[in-house]
Amino acid sequence: MADRPAHLGIGIGWRHELDLSIARLPGVDWVEVVAENLHAGHLPETLVALRDKGIPVLPHAVSLSLGGAEPLDTVRVERLAEITRELGAPMASDHVCFVRAGGLDSGHLMPLPRTREALDVLVDNVKLTQSIVDVPFALENIAAVLEWPDAEFTESEFLRELTERTGCLLIIDVANLYANARNLGTDAERFLDEIPWERLAYTHMAGGVERDGVYHDTHAHPVVPEVLDLLRELRRRTEPPGVLLERDDDYPPDSELAAELAALREAVSP
Repeated sequence: MADRPAHLGIGIGWRHELDLSIARLPGVDWVEVVAENLHAGHLPETLVALRDKGIPVLPHAVSLSLGGAEPLDTVRVERLAEITRELGAPMASDHVCFVRAGGLDSGHLMPLPRTREALDVLVDNVKLTQSIVDVPFALENIAAVLEWPDAEFTESEFLRELTERTGCLLIIDVANLYANARNLGTDAERFLDEIPWERLAYTHMAGGVERDGVYHDTHAHPVVPEVLDLLRELRRRTEPPGVLLERDDDYPPDSELAAELAALREAVSP
């Protein structure tokens, strides 16, 4: 079973559009980078500079489709393993989802049916991934666009059994919890009460916006106060090893990013 990671602190998602900003921002303890945006042997110079300064750089995959019914694409996993080694990363990660089926790619992270059969498939694929990546491996909860019928588990029960059977770690995306509560009527605080916090790798935070009664987890807007409040609720239950700010579009000035990072630090302070 993978050990819970050492303290990471406050981090930000590395993006090409933010590479110079990240180097200037105060209080960036670590970064996470989308693994599929990197090529082994050709890492961006600014990312190498962060790594060489001793700032942890963690690869986060989006395309493994670990919950898919088709055989796991181990070539993708091998690429993740190669990137992980080159970054000297202490862990790697992906999502509790599928992205491919019937030869088609959804272009989105699709939720899994929370059934015993789906869990068995996910467990087998996670175990195979762990054997290839060979560092602690974490899975993230997603913002779901729908819930499949005939669920046999709550989301927290599904994740708990996943961790028990694989020894994997969890990335808890607080913004996704909020989005699901708003859009699907799930109980975010119950989730926080039931999740196995001893398996927490770190947390994600991101901004969004409400349109026509639907909350959109855009990663292109500031973190809303309600998501910060939910992070504080999480902090009442555990001390997260790390908190990461994600921004993927409409990049703001450095001063606004710095203010958001400071707000995250305040929210998880003792």
